[in-house]
Amino acid sequence: MLEEEYNPRRRLPAHLRTPREPEAGFAFSIRDATEADLPHIRAIYNHYVANSTVTFDEEPQTLAELRAKFRHTAKLGHPFLVAVSPGGEVLGYATVTPWKQKAAYRYTVENSIYLGAASTGKGLGTALMTALLERAKAAGIKEVVAVIADKGAEASIAMHERFGFREVGRMGKVGFKFERWLGTVLMQKSLK
Repeated sequence: MLEEEYNPRRRLPAHLRTPREPEAGFAFSIRDATEADLPHIRAIYNHYVANSTVTFDEEPQTLAELRAKFRHTAKLGHPFLVAVSPGGEVLGYATVTPWKQKAAYRYTVENSIYLGAASTGKGLGTALMTALLERAKAAGIKEVVAVIADKGAEASIAMHERFGFREVGRMGKVGFKFERWLGTVLMQKSLK
């Protein structure tokens, strides 16, 4: 038996103890993404490509592909946002992309929000969604569509519902990843 089991350690009275430094809270700011952020955005996205079904991509995104998407988004005047820590680390990102390429769809977009693994469950997704919808509306976008995997993305569906997205359809077995069939939930929000 250990001595501590018989004689518990003594503790100094509270007024004699050295005060602990308070733990730093989870802090971040949201700003427009820059090309310098792209390697960090790519790392966040590729984590989901390799480890989840929230994206149906099966191959890691290249920096060239992301750069082209980023430049196209900027050309359209659509928001591409990052959340960064006080030290400048990219914690997550949010963007919208054209829903379809035909001109008649020009006021409709699909949203995407991805968070770094250590940044989930802390309100960051909600903050990014708030900023993204505000910026999308300011850019003249009228409809936002979310295409969400039907398995493993319950938190994403719940968050979209909190923001007023409504389910407008489901498609079963439209994707095949990790040796299994996956469907999608389609949700939509009007920004009028």
